[in-house]
Amino acid sequence: MPQRLIVAITGASGVIYGIRLLETLARLPAIESHLILSAAARATIAQETSWAVKDIEALATVVHSPAAIGASIASGSFETVGMIVAPCSIKTLSAIANCYTSELIARAADVQLKEGRPVILLVRETPLHQGHLRLMSQAAANGAVIMPPVPAFYSHPATIDDIVDSTVGRALARLGVKNGLFNEWPGMGHSNPAG
Repeated sequence: MPQRLIVAITGASGVIYGIRLLETLARLPAIESHLILSAAARATIAQETSWAVKDIEALATVVHSPAAIGASIASGSFETVGMIVAPCSIKTLSAIANCYTSELIARAADVQLKEGRPVILLVRETPLHQGHLRLMSQAAANGAVIMPPVPAFYSHPATIDDIVDSTVGRALARLGVKNGLFNEWPGMGHSNPAG
């Protein structure tokens, strides 16, 4: 039986992170992906990419409506390796931090956290005011992993794809999912494998 991973894409800028995550998971037959797309994500996808929503949904194993509070992923008895919200809007961060589970993204995240499973939030906002920082701290205190998509330059990324791949690869690695999207840091003074 394949491992299951929940992927949520919200309306924050940077929907390419969630799309690349789904593209990567589609190439990993050992992972069953469960996708939730918020209504705002659909609008951001149209604004930021040339992707059609139906083509993004086709990358996932299972697609859940954000209103489907009774979905399989809304129960702790439905075993997963965790959840990645990529990108994570401040609205979604707030719902997760405050256990406000009126929609499936926050409900699924809350279930993962109560079961002790990792929830990785690629929070996409800048600059951050105290309210944002408090929400991140609160979500982290509840067990979430706060992972803003901040690029690493030690691998000398040459394209936006390199930057996106590195972040997605690191998020998957945090869940123990092997992938070839990023290069390990070889140590100062060693040659760069990407260069």
